[in-house]
Amino acid sequence: MRQSRLPAGGANIFMKIRGKRAEAEAQGQRLLDLSIGEPKGPALLSARRAAADAVLSEAEVMHAYQYNDSAAVPDFSRRFVRAHLDTDLPDDLADDGIDYLPISGIKPILGLLPLACGCATGPVKVATMTKPGYPIPADWCAYHVNVGHYALTLNAANEFRFGPGDVQSGTNLIMTNYPHNPSGQIADRAWLESLCHYCSDNDIRLFNDAAYISLSHDDASITLAQVAVAYPNLSWAEGYTAAKLIGNGTGWHVGALVGSSDFIADMKEVKGKTDAGFVAPMAAGVLAALETDQTGIAEFREMYRTRLNLLMALMQDCGMRPASQPKAGFYTLWETPKTAFGEAMASGEQFNFTMIERTGVVGVHFGDFLRYAVCADVSAIADDLRAAFTEATVSYV
Repeated sequence: MRQSRLPAGGANIFMKIRGKRAEAEAQGQRLLDLSIGEPKGPALLSARRAAADAVLSEAEVMHAYQYNDSAAVPDFSRRFVRAHLDTDLPDDLADDGIDYLPISGIKPILGLLPLACGCATGPVKVATMTKPGYPIPADWCAYHVNVGHYALTLNAANEFRFGPGDVQSGTNLIMTNYPHNPSGQIADRAWLESLCHYCSDNDIRLFNDAAYISLSHDDASITLAQVAVAYPNLSWAEGYTAAKLIGNGTGWHVGALVGSSDFIADMKEVKGKTDAGFVAPMAAGVLAALETDQTGIAEFREMYRTRLNLLMALMQDCGMRPASQPKAGFYTLWETPKTAFGEAMASGEQFNFTMIERTGVVGVHFGDFLRYAVCADVSAIADDLRAAFTEATVSYV
């Protein structure tokens, strides 16, 4: 008899919430969906026009595999990465040991990182920011037999920034995510300098997922690349993506890595054997928007900042307690109330599913935290949201 060859209960949190959301809709519930971490609408017009021109190009290279290169969009990775930085990185790769790599977004790369650290031939210990956090790094680690994974300590007390004391002995790879999903917290220069120093001294490879760096709302937010270049013995890499950069670029699958030449070389070997590269016309569109339409990018960033402020004020007025003040991205994070609707709430999941069933408000629960996104137009549903949380009569007593 044919059956699954995977362990039972393997669905991640997003799959479970999509199921609950569909169930509520089928029962006639009108949803106020704040669970979606994906921009609404299309990509910037500047990106779409440039991509359309590239699609219509007669140049064979524009329609071919790109692999680890970007022949159709010359020097894509360096240009893409540097457009995210306030200051340039050194130009001389040979002297400074910096290299670049085009990627098809960050999500598939997360599974290649442990492989680039040698897990195919021996044990690799990986630390991630997944509790609370984006679960994909932990999911990937679980699929690798030789990977031992643990989640770093993240909570309101440490402002969702772990310290060197949270890193376990024998760790080979730390996978950070700043700006952080779901807390919206950022990495500043002093914190990154401390982490880079620790990893350099202890021969730990360091990777940062900087998917939300273009949506930073605090001037202190800084990339790993801008700090790591000062540590010549540090093995590091940082990933950037167009997914949220150009409005809705989530389906474009375009990004780049920058990092120390040793780490990028290992990533090139693994990726080169397993991946055919990004879609060149989409990369051409992304780069055109990044280099000619910073006004459009800034408008999206300001839209999310405005929505964040609106939702934060609204939910606090209704008695919800924030776990953090978001400094980047389009997420808000909240502590789980002890009671709602006159009932005890034992977990974030119970509160989230109760809110879906009774009011239609959909969030994402991460342990004892609730994440509510502002990808939807919060102002258009503000009255309904206020009514829903008022009905819930939440309490933390």
